[in-house]
Amino acid sequence: MSGKKPGFDNQKYLTMQSEHIRERIRKFGNKLYLEFGGKLFDDYHASRVLPGFEPDSKLRMLMQLSEQAEIVIVINAGDIEKNKIRGDLGITYDEDVKRLMREFESRGLYVGSVVMTHYTGQGAADVFRAKMEKRGVKVYQHYLIEGYPSNIPLIVSDEGFGRNDYIETSRPLVVVTAPGPGSGKMATCLSQLYHENKRGIKAGYAKFETFPVWNIPLKHPINLAYEAATADLNDVNMIDPFHLDAYGETTVNYNRDIEIFPVLNAIFEGIYGECPYKSPTDMGVNMAGNCIIDDDVVCEASKQEIIRRYYITRNAYMNDKAEENEIYKLELLMKQAKITTDDRRVTVAANDRAKKLGVPTAAIELPDGEIITSKTTDLLGASAALLLNALKALAGVAHKQHVISPEAIEPIQKLKVEYLGSKNPRLHTDEVLIALAISAKTDENARKALDQMPKLSGCPVHTSVMLSQVDIHTFKRLGVDLTSEPIKKAPQAE
Repeated sequence: MSGKKPGFDNQKYLTMQSEHIRERIRKFGNKLYLEFGGKLFDDYHASRVLPGFEPDSKLRMLMQLSEQAEIVIVINAGDIEKNKIRGDLGITYDEDVKRLMREFESRGLYVGSVVMTHYTGQGAADVFRAKMEKRGVKVYQHYLIEGYPSNIPLIVSDEGFGRNDYIETSRPLVVVTAPGPGSGKMATCLSQLYHENKRGIKAGYAKFETFPVWNIPLKHPINLAYEAATADLNDVNMIDPFHLDAYGETTVNYNRDIEIFPVLNAIFEGIYGECPYKSPTDMGVNMAGNCIIDDDVVCEASKQEIIRRYYITRNAYMNDKAEENEIYKLELLMKQAKITTDDRRVTVAANDRAKKLGVPTAAIELPDGEIITSKTTDLLGASAALLLNALKALAGVAHKQHVISPEAIEPIQKLKVEYLGSKNPRLHTDEVLIALAISAKTDENARKALDQMPKLSGCPVHTSVMLSQVDIHTFKRLGVDLTSEPIKKAPQAE
């Protein structure tokens, strides 16, 4: 559903979240290490399941704390050596460290240093450190500790955390973030607590993760959508048994935090003689659950996200980029949420039309709820036709009215087939948008249609067959919420 009704109060979130973190800083004598999980700049998952949440909300919240905060970016030296790539951005982790620094600094946030964890003398890590230091960035090294995280006596000793470089920080709030999972954020925080304690400073640790949301039910669609988003990691939401035992209160956390808590508890006791927290939930500072203003809206959005993730995984499996057990997990989550793919209106519209016609089809739900469909023709692929049909509908241009003349399309087809060696003469989405932009110079209806493009952002789209990377990329750039049937050829007409 593409209705624009908000289910989340973003301004309340910014105010409440920043104040809650200030409280936590005060609780620990004005020095807090905050492990920051998830995406800071572009949390589109959160904005999809919590309509009203802005993708950069977490960053804006941090900016409210900019006077108190400094940022430490953590990268695993092994990931530098392996040239590990961030799948969503297509850049290596070491390049992403530079990107993160630029993004933070451009918003007036202070980046204090970079930490290389799991350092064992990797050559690529040494090159990275030299480049960083040349730019005036402090780089620290943390080492592998044998038996981590179980060998507590070694970890909490001069041969364990004590071997790591002490990160010099100057502000009350130290935000510890990283390009991706497995970078060593938590270990970096704990190592600092050990070093600070040796210097007579009782620093604190807290964890900032948006999901799962701890103060809503375990099987709430928002929490099920988080499991859907992490199906490849096999994360499982659980009732926090430590919190239930300590307070008699049911809260939600996820398996990895619950499994590691006894170890964290022992590490805290090793450093301070006692643990300041009674549960993993206690460690968190997330206030998102307090800012939901319409449960029906966020439930519906979360159900749509589960279906979306299901289709993404089915397509990835067809391309050998996902495991079959991920599909089974998503099917189970759909059962728990009591939904099927038919609960996505564009899916039904596209698939019904494909069965009837026996050609690839597509459907989009416009912001007002209207469903527009398209089919593959001699001139246009279904996706390209869908964009034109949708833009015309939004502009109030009659469906039969051409906004691009066939005479404008034919030269592009000739170029593709005769000169560029393409077997498919039909126009892709990017080509049809270029043709529309050219037509807009001389045709008033084409100009009106082109002006509607921003309204496509967030609209659900479904196609009856898998798309080319060109079409996927164009839809992504338009901000369209795309799913496709995991089928490589069009079904025959009934």
